Amino acid sequence: MTKKTILNDAHRELGARMVDFGGWDMPVNYGSQIDEHHEVRKAVGMFDVSHMTVIDINGTQAKPFLQYLLANDVTKLTRQGHALYSCMLNKTAGIIDDLIVYFLDDTHYRMVVNASTRDKDLAWIEKQAGPFDVTVNERPTLAMIAVQGPKARQKVCPLLPDRLGFSAAEIKPFSACWFGEWFVGRTGYTGEDGFEIILPENKAEGFWKQLLEVGVKPCGLGARDTLRLEAGMNLYGQDMDESKHPLESGLGWTVAWQPEDRDFIGRSALEANRKQTNDQFVGLILEDKGILRGHQTVVLDDGLKGEITSGGYSPTMERSIALARVPATIGKTCKIDIRGKLKEATVVKPCFVRQGKVQIENE
Repeated sequence: MTKKTILNDAHRELGARMVDFGGWDMPVNYGSQIDEHHEVRKAVGMFDVSHMTVIDINGTQAKPFLQYLLANDVTKLTRQGHALYSCMLNKTAGIIDDLIVYFLDDTHYRMVVNASTRDKDLAWIEKQAGPFDVTVNERPTLAMIAVQGPKARQKVCPLLPDRLGFSAAEIKPFSACWFGEWFVGRTGYTGEDGFEIILPENKAEGFWKQLLEVGVKPCGLGARDTLRLEAGMNLYGQDMDESKHPLESGLGWTVAWQPEDRDFIGRSALEANRKQTNDQFVGLILEDKGILRGHQTVVLDDGLKGEITSGGYSPTMERSIALARVPATIGKTCKIDIRGKLKEATVVKPCFVRQGKVQIENE
């Protein structure tokens, strides 16, 4: 049975086109997907991300448990609300999921994991938690709304519950703060400034309507995907999965090798891969006509081949762009096999647009 978020009726009232996404009935757009994309880049838009899974880790061994569970090192988190992006690996260093973990105190952390991987994530986390003095608590009665764009702080801050002497505008990037029962993080999946607000389900519809009243545009999964692609952000199931490790997925920066004696799950397998010549994760810009799509073949000048993992049209650049996993011998250009025809593409760093600005030097 398809699941629904608490805002499902609100989406339908706004005329959203609904689709099945990982077993959830979710809005793909409310009209023009491109208009929604531009609104986030130029002003502010909001997304219902209540399908994401919130998990609280509590207990005296919460920190050592997460040091073992995650490839990144939670000891980097030293102030309340500080966030960390990490992969959760299996024994062979395959990526079970990517997630954000928040430090609340030494015995309490909060994780937000992907909706499509909920069941396997919870099973894996609970299995690994066995030897540790921790409890794993899913929080299914919480909703989550992302408000993204250069005007996000202007629109969101006046609507939050009061917190004496402190404004959400003061929250540092990749950090979060409590506003009563509301957990407000300055994080996102668009390459723009903004917030991801975790709040009780019974407050979500009212907050959504308040955002509408102050002019925040509702946006669907379609715009969220083009925004994250422009920002060079991986999507689980396309750019990474359990068959790939972080070093070949452009996520080497999320692996904390120090301290050397920290034995996180998958470390030994990842160490072995570290010594090999791995595939690279690159960005591509199509120079010919056509659209780049996932699973298209990338042909290098030396004849070796790679594969596009995510691709599509960039509304900001008005070009076709992609993320791709390719052999390390790739140069500054390559060709893409589009329906049997080889099309020219330029190889770039896998970040095309951030904070509303095109990042590619030759643009």
